[in-house]
Amino acid sequence: MPSKGRPNRVQVFYGWYVLAASFVILFFTTGLRFTIGVVFKPLMVEFGWDRGLLSLAFFLNMAIYACSLIFAGKAYDRYGPKWVIMISTIFLSAGFMSVALIDTFWQFFICYGILAALGMGGTTVPLFAALMSKWFEKGRGLAVSLGLAGSCMGQFVLVPIFTRLVLHYGWRVSYFSISILMLIIITLLALFVIKGDPQDFGLRPWGQEDSEGAPEQGEYKPAGADLHDLSLIDAMKTYSFWLFLTVMFICGSGDFLVTTHLIPMVTDHDISPTTAGNMLAWLGLMSLPGILIAGPLSDKIGNKTPITLTFLIRLVLFFLILRYQSLLSFYVFACAFGFTLLVTAPLNAILVGRLYGFSHVGLISGFITTIHHLGGGFWAYLGGEIFDRTGSYQLAFALSTIMALIAVMCTILITERRHHALE
Repeated sequence: MPSKGRPNRVQVFYGWYVLAASFVILFFTTGLRFTIGVVFKPLMVEFGWDRGLLSLAFFLNMAIYACSLIFAGKAYDRYGPKWVIMISTIFLSAGFMSVALIDTFWQFFICYGILAALGMGGTTVPLFAALMSKWFEKGRGLAVSLGLAGSCMGQFVLVPIFTRLVLHYGWRVSYFSISILMLIIITLLALFVIKGDPQDFGLRPWGQEDSEGAPEQGEYKPAGADLHDLSLIDAMKTYSFWLFLTVMFICGSGDFLVTTHLIPMVTDHDISPTTAGNMLAWLGLMSLPGILIAGPLSDKIGNKTPITLTFLIRLVLFFLILRYQSLLSFYVFACAFGFTLLVTAPLNAILVGRLYGFSHVGLISGFITTIHHLGGGFWAYLGGEIFDRTGSYQLAFALSTIMALIAVMCTILITERRHHALE
């Protein structure tokens, strides 16, 4: 019996600490990644590079990053997140610190395009979405969204701070300072807070005892079907996998075309760099309500409807920016596009888990996100090349409009139920 007058201690579920650490890590890593748009024109002015050349370095960065996601996801499934995050952070910080010392394009190509990219795979949204999916069963969508909200806040807070640092101290000092700070904070969190599968520590995922034996939302069990968790190879034998892969390629193409070229595009219309940086920051902040709505909504109605609405909104926005280019239209575009920016981030791991089980969620969602970022890198590069050849981004956004319509149709055709292994 408890002693009289001594209050009972409330034990906090450890998953909330993991969630908070994930929020902080994504705050720094995502915020730093999106600063490339801020230094786009300063690099062009200092070194005389054109947009296509800079976009090529970004494409390489996204390609290396995308490939690293597969290895990071596999390492996460096998060894857990702690060392994956630490080693990735060292590469990421070293890459951006090295960027502060460059004098030639090839140095930038190697430091940003390769070294920093190698560190992104283990410090970005897919890994933490998979991590949250293992720690939370009840309200999984909300938990994933709360953890990934750090990426939204990182973009909203760090991009304006970085913009002001660049204007006052230059991009070299800015990159070096933020990289050092990020390295220290993330290393401490990875060492002392981040933990992998709760079952390895004698814990159950949050809410598991309330839902044991009950199928998840959208889970369908055909009679006699083998419902063991599917591997990546097994998942590739289902048509839903390829439909979702197409959707995520298109998603990435829109994401990185906009986030990479928004500031250069806006400043082309005589809008100040500070205002353009604020637009990119607001784009990041508006992704917060999008991600907070998408996760819990998926718990209630599944994943297809939020994803479909995402691309319908983008369809309208691409039409808007093709027709109107003004301060107001750019702000409306940035804020509304930001709302859609991270909707698929929590839904990727959640949908993969619902379709194929969670044993290989790190690898499968990592592969899908690899294609997402390959699409993003290629489309960002293509946007720069199109501008150099035509003098505008009109053709790039026209093509993105068509692709958004294709993504809507592919999402509708996905069968959102538990798939079984095919012989």
